[in-house]
Amino acid sequence: MEAPPVTVMPVTGGTINMMEYLLQGSVLDQALESLLHRLRGLCDNMEPETFTDHELVYLLKGQQGNPFILRARRSLSHPTAPWHLRYLGQSEVGDKSRHALVRNCVDVAASHSLPEFLNEMGFRMDHEFVSNGHIFRKGAMKIVVSKLSRILVPGNTENTEHLSLSYLVELSVLAPAGQDTVSEDMRSFAEQLKPLVHLEKIDPSKQRH
Repeated sequence: MEAPPVTVMPVTGGTINMMEYLLQGSVLDQALESLLHRLRGLCDNMEPETFTDHELVYLLKGQQGNPFILRARRSLSHPTAPWHLRYLGQSEVGDKSRHALVRNCVDVAASHSLPEFLNEMGFRMDHEFVSNGHIFRKGAMKIVVSKLSRILVPGNTENTEHLSLSYLVELSVLAPAGQDTVSEDMRSFAEQLKPLVHLEKIDPSKQRH
């Protein structure tokens, strides 16, 4: 089977072009309980969902331009659950009127043969990691507090070490394109988490992968 052509055109899911609005920050390990306590008071679910996921990042290099990136994720807490395949488009960070980073997002469920399928399509795995933590919800907003760990032996999710002495905090909303008012709601919610965590619009192109 030939690999699909690599393009920079946005991927759309069905008839609705979904966008992810995102703010990110981090808290040191010793501040975690204080943040969770604050989130329990602000969010709809007082007791958060917990998760442990294994994520693999795949690249398909074209003849020119940046590689096409797909993310495959599976739950280690629920091994029989479907895998998830995720595409994240180029981030739109230039609009100063938006309080959040905005990027195209497609997320679909997939079978357990997803890694083999991606390999057959010509993708190669670039890196993998384990994330575990808590998920809170406030209306359409999702707040994920997670600890990231590198995998020391490829494919062995039992052999890991923490990447840092902090937790990643992500506030996100999935909405159709053009719903920029959600970024104002996100900014207001983020203000309520200060000074425990400062959530910001971070350009992924300036982060190291």
